[in-house]
Amino acid sequence: MEHYHAYALHNFRTIPQIASLPEDMIRDIETVGKVLPFKTNNYVIDELIDWGRAEDDALFTLNFPRRDMLEKRHCATVERLMAQNVSKEILDAEIQRIRLSLNPNPAGQEHNVPCLGEIKLRGIQHKYPETILFFPSQGQTCHAYCTFCFRWPQFSGMSGLKFAMKETDLLLKYLRLHGEVTDILFTGGDPMTMSAAILDSYITPLLTPEFAHIRSIRIGTKSLSYWPYRYLTDDDSDDLLRLFERVIKSGKNLSVQAHFNHPRELQTEALRQAIIRIRGTGAQIRTQSPVMRHINDRPELWSEMWRRQVDLNCIPYYMFIARDTGARHYFELPLEKCWNIFRRAYRKVSGLCRTVRGPSMSDHPGKIQVLGVQEVKGEKVFVLRFLQGRNPKWVDIPFFAAYDPKATWFNQLKPAFGEAKFFFEESKTPVTTKPFLFE
Repeated sequence: MEHYHAYALHNFRTIPQIASLPEDMIRDIETVGKVLPFKTNNYVIDELIDWGRAEDDALFTLNFPRRDMLEKRHCATVERLMAQNVSKEILDAEIQRIRLSLNPNPAGQEHNVPCLGEIKLRGIQHKYPETILFFPSQGQTCHAYCTFCFRWPQFSGMSGLKFAMKETDLLLKYLRLHGEVTDILFTGGDPMTMSAAILDSYITPLLTPEFAHIRSIRIGTKSLSYWPYRYLTDDDSDDLLRLFERVIKSGKNLSVQAHFNHPRELQTEALRQAIIRIRGTGAQIRTQSPVMRHINDRPELWSEMWRRQVDLNCIPYYMFIARDTGARHYFELPLEKCWNIFRRAYRKVSGLCRTVRGPSMSDHPGKIQVLGVQEVKGEKVFVLRFLQGRNPKWVDIPFFAAYDPKATWFNQLKPAFGEAKFFFEESKTPVTTKPFLFE
């Protein structure tokens, strides 16, 4: 298992376990995989998926496209064109049309892209004053693709919607102009698909006195779940861990933002050893996941995950609500159910697990937490608050939305008590519709 082997749509039938699946499931993978990106690897296949019950297995569903992840009309269109053996140009055009209908740029991400003069920095998002997201171009893939991923356009050839850049000098120039930035999050894709040398070339300049205002470096990654050997036996694993040690010795915080969606991802010996090596450098590991139908929509799964994460010296960080993009109709849950899953799991764990926050929606105005459902002034309402906001003054102010048992995302909610707008929509500092502009 020390050697990484990837499978994509063109070669997934060579996976030995695939032969055990019904032929209609295999054809569905081929059909849906034409629209939504597919990639997995030998660790996921051999260590995580329960092939004896693949049709109901959460880890199989996390990696392999299912028919219901596309609307029936979209599935039928792709199947018809494939059966007609149309030209690649015709098929690709229809696939692109379907992809564009799946809200490929959720929560107004385009509004987070800043500029330097006339240069639009497509590899940076700056939504909140203290934090920027950086998308290194060499890290815009993953060890395996999650079927729920809200950044699926990064992997689908939709170049006009892709966030990526490799110009380190532009990143550093931007940071020089923004002393308010304390945190940088390397994201993707997955930065841990890059070599240690390339990651080093981005991080080492940030350790100099010139960037003393950068206090924390975060790395968003699914590698601990999907390829823990990145930290154990890859050719440059030791170089990677030495880089982590240098970050800590420089006096900065280093946080690995690890994605775990199901307790089984936390049970292998390779995962345990990888965490020990990372923690040995002084780096933190914070954990997060969306709550999703078919994957982890039971509170006992979450309480088990949080306890196991603390046992492994990780810090539970976020329960998110699945973004309104891609296969959202397959994974989404009503907001009230998300809240009930969170609170029922939360009350079963100790205070060490209760560092976790959620359930939270990362929408255009900010990160909005569902605090609960209550009756106020005789009206049933959602109680909400901002954990982060485009305007920091909005943070931690409770506000109310009219109760809607079917709502799965914030844009489906209306203000409570007959109000015309939410409080932040009436703010003297309204939600910006433009990215940060700096000369």
